[in-house]
Order: sequence, then C-alpha cells, then structure tokens
Amino acid sequence: MTTDRQERTQSCGKSFKTMCGGQALIEGIMMRGPRRQAVVVRKPDGQLEIQEKELKFLKDRYPILGWPLIRGVVNFGGAMYNGVKALMFSAEFFPEEEETQPSKFDQWLEKKLGSDKATSVITTLAVILGVAMSVGLFFLLPTLLGTAVTLMTPSMLARNLAESLLKIFIFVGYLALCSRMGEMKRVFSYHGAEHKTIFCYEAGLPLTVENVRIQPRHHPRCGTSFLFMVIAVSILVSTVVFALWPVHNVFLRFLAHLAMLPLIVGVSYEFNRWVGRHDGPVTRLLVAPGLWLQNFTTFEPDDSMIEVGIKALELVLPERRGEDAW
Repeated sequence: MTTDRQERTQSCGKSFKTMCGGQALIEGIMMRGPRRQAVVVRKPDGQLEIQEKELKFLKDRYPILGWPLIRGVVNFGGAMYNGVKALMFSAEFFPEEEETQPSKFDQWLEKKLGSDKATSVITTLAVILGVAMSVGLFFLLPTLLGTAVTLMTPSMLARNLAESLLKIFIFVGYLALCSRMGEMKRVFSYHGAEHKTIFCYEAGLPLTVENVRIQPRHHPRCGTSFLFMVIAVSILVSTVVFALWPVHNVFLRFLAHLAMLPLIVGVSYEFNRWVGRHDGPVTRLLVAPGLWLQNFTTFEPDDSMIEVGIKALELVLPERRGEDAW
C-alpha cells in the first residue's frame, strides 16, 4: 500500500462520492476500484484468502464502448461476468458436505480447453443462464400473465398497467423470498458490510471497524437500486412504445421487450450515475424505492464481516487521491 493510501485509511479527510464499489460473496466481498479488483474471503479456519487483479476495460481499446448509453450495457455485462467469477471463487472454500464428481461436460471442457479457459466458458454460460432466467422472470412472465387482462377488456392501457404491476410485484416478491433463505442471510450481511465500508470511506473517516460499524447499511448506488431502476425504466419505455405501437400478440410483445432491453439498461445506468452525483430533495425521492428494497438484500454485519470489507476496499484504492471520484 502506498503512503497516500495509508493516509486515506488512517486519517480523516473531506467527504466525497467514490466510484469504488463491490459485491457480497459467500463469506466474502469483492471490491472494484478504478484500476484494481480484490476478492477477500473469510475461510473456515478464520484466515483471509485474497485474490487481486488489475482491471482491463474494453473501452480503453474501443472508445465507442465508453459512450453514454452504450457504456451501461458493457459495464453491466462486465459486472455480471466478474461477479459470477468471484462468487465461484468464494464457493471453492466451502464445498458441499457430500463431495460430487465433476460432470462429464466439465471434464470434457477442462480436457479440451484447459482449466483456465474451461472456467471462463463455465462462467460465461452461468452469466448467460442468469440473464436468461432474469429476463424470463421479470419480462416474459409478466407478459404472459398480462394476457389475462385481454379476457376482460381490449384496452392496451389496462394491459400495460397490469404488466407493470406484475413486474413490480414479481421483483419485490423475489427479493423478499431471497431474504428469507437461511443461506442468503450471511451473504446479505456481507452486503451490509460492503455498504458501510464504502460509506465510511466516502465520509473521510479512518477505515476502522468502529467507524464502519456506525455507518448506514443502505447505499443509493447499490445494485439492488439499479435493478429496481431497470424495472422502473422498462415500465416507462414499454408503456410509451406500446401506446404508440399497440401489440397484442404475446410473442411479438416479448420480442419487443428484448429489443428494448439494451436501451433500458443504458438509460438506467446513466440515470443511476446522475442520481449518484447529486444530493437534493428530488434525488432523495428518486432513490427512496431502491433504498427501501435494500431492507431485503442488506443486513447488519458483524465485526468479522466488516474487517473483510475494509481489507477489500484498501486493496483497490487508487494510488493518487481523487482518481476514484464518482
């Protein structure tokens, strides 16, 4: 750690907003800074396992991928890939009680591609499957269920309203269900540790367990808030599109949702960036639903979890002060 990093973690400074952020894992936290990523996992023996790497961005090679709207889709895809890979890494330290042999498909991939490339392929497939399940749950299912409205009225407005309410209901229900799963509670507690650590750093306080513990656990730039924003923007965009172009066929409506998805993610990302940079009555009102939803995905951490969050953040802080300003 450089002297400048030490100063920022040991002494007070001015408050600001950082682009550093992270993700809760199985008994661990992944943090990403402007140029570095760190995964810190608390192993069963209590020791910390650390994985660090320098980040490489596609926009550095292809500047167009850093343009507004486009960058949201690229960054979301990258975050999904890195998040799944970090989750798989953390899971390695907590094997299931019953050891299972790798599947024939896993063995075939490793034989043909080698261990590293096989892991990359499996991670990519996991991301694709995760996105497909999310699209099916939050877009296809509401579209299918929304057809029931056509049995009572041909109104496109009524159908759009029904699909919008279903999207919100399914999303909130999904988060509520996850929050009640015993194995997820510790993951969500690490999520709280991640938020509190970021808040402490943004407040300019030394990164100590005592300072982190007293911070709020709901953060306006959380991934939960972003996902809610995707749902909200999808409702607005689809309502406008289907009002101008009425589509009753379920298959065509779903294809239209898929076609709009990159725009929806891009707009949501830009909106999230704008809200994250401003404080005021309007922005506080806009982030309020996402903060409320974090009651399902963010729990209070214990001190050992906070220590993991602090270590992960310290490893990704930039060399020079201010490089990570939001």
